Amino acid sequence: MNFDDKKVLIAYYSRRGENYVNGDVKNLEKGNTEIIAEFIQEFTDGDIFIIDSVKEYSPDYFKCIEEAKEELENNVMVELKENINNLNDYDFIFLGYPNWWGTIPMVVATFLDSNNFNEKIIYPFCTSEGSGLGTSISSIKKYAPSATIKDPLSIKGAEASISKDKVQIWINKL
Repeated sequence: MNFDDKKVLIAYYSRRGENYVNGDVKNLEKGNTEIIAEFIQEFTDGDIFIIDSVKEYSPDYFKCIEEAKEELENNVMVELKENINNLNDYDFIFLGYPNWWGTIPMVVATFLDSNNFNEKIIYPFCTSEGSGLGTSISSIKKYAPSATIKDPLSIKGAEASISKDKVQIWINKL
């Protein structure tokens, strides 16, 4: 699809610092999902919106994923640092997230639940170390029921920095 005449938003949540990469915990200066979001921006000239929570997750990877698990199990709607004010201005939304516990992080659920996606098209993209999309698409539909969800992309987190061509192929197919 040619995005030249369309207004594109790339909204994503990404984790910098300690991450699980190919079986080890490594310190990343830039989160894997952020890398993919930047590739999408390059190919679509879209606007970036970083989804972030008021609450700081633990810098320790294993503590962080336990915090995320607790939020998921208790359906905690995480307070956003800020919300987007002009969602109606966009024709397409690329929604990025790491796959935590088989689905979207609750901060992404809050973002979806806090906005009206009526008549919006969402192209999900996620990073994971092996669980792919998991149940994230059904979770997106749960929190943004009026949106149309199309053509998701899953990228192995450890391969994010070398996935520019894969992202471009995906964008070109849309």
